[in-house]
Amino acid sequence: MATRYKNICKKYNCKAKVFTQMAGDLKKQVGTPDLFVLFTNTVSHKMVKCAVDEAKRNDTEIIRCHSSSGSALEQILEGYCG
Repeated sequence: MATRYKNICKKYNCKAKVFTQMAGDLKKQVGTPDLFVLFTNTVSHKMVKCAVDEAKRNDTEIIRCHSSSGSALEQILEGYCG
């Protein structure tokens, strides 16, 4: 699914980093994105908290979505980039 997310993001001329689980210090891996998309149904509460904290620290917009489908990501990017 991570590859599918990246391909959808390319379609909207967006770079994507996909994190499916906490591996080390997420803060160092995230960087300074323009947008955080959190699929809340598939990630841990700890990961959501870390992403939200980073988004606030970097003044980054965050979009939470319960569904982790490709079409849900497309709708989010259409609204954000469209």
